[in-house]
Amino acid sequence: MRAAEVEGRGAWQGIASVLLFLCLWQIGASWVGSRLFPGPLAVLQGLVHEAVDGPLLHHLGITMARVGISFAIAMVAGTALGVALGRLGWLDRWLNPWLVILLNVPALVIIILTYVWLGLVETALLVAVALNKIPNVAVTLREGARALDRDYMDVAQVYRFGPWTTLREVIAPQLAPYALAAARNGLALVWKIVLVVELLGRSNGVGFQLQSYFQLFDVPRVMAYAAAFVLCVMLIEAVLFAPLERRSGRWRR
Repeated sequence: MRAAEVEGRGAWQGIASVLLFLCLWQIGASWVGSRLFPGPLAVLQGLVHEAVDGPLLHHLGITMARVGISFAIAMVAGTALGVALGRLGWLDRWLNPWLVILLNVPALVIIILTYVWLGLVETALLVAVALNKIPNVAVTLREGARALDRDYMDVAQVYRFGPWTTLREVIAPQLAPYALAAARNGLALVWKIVLVVELLGRSNGVGFQLQSYFQLFDVPRVMAYAAAFVLCVMLIEAVLFAPLERRSGRWRR
């Protein structure tokens, strides 16, 4: 019961924090008194108008599909690479310089080069986004693989667990916190990169719409599209990541 009370209190504190942010935003917008810094009510009006009478849902759906595909590619490839690097020292010594290089190459450079080499096509977008995220996932999962408890591995050998049972019952639960951390950071990074890629080379999606409204100096609609995307990410956090986090920590109790 105490855990439920703590979770309920945390939820109410989160709601209160959001309301405080909106109040401060409205106060700041009223004090500035400029159309270039609209308040939350003006942004909400733009959001409702774009959702009901405008193309927001169409472009938002396209962008979310791109985010989902590129995120899945980056997580699968990055997890496999990170676990391999964490368990195989020789491979880590060979590929660590590559990871350092990819981690420090600016995302914009990768996007531009991918468009130049592959053309302004959907594949180039997915490749550019995945290449920007895979090194981050690999580094996080590499640390998780290095931190695996050898005692649990010994128990698996004593009881003669098969490879799949060992993976499911021993390795996956220990890697889950690292995978969730990589997924959270990855989602935040991926959708930002997707918007940049759309802005530079696509004719649809939220990034394209942001560019269009930027050229018109329509700040309320720019912020409305940003708010719509943030709401989607917050929904994913509440529905997917938070329950997975609670479930992944049960084995420690």
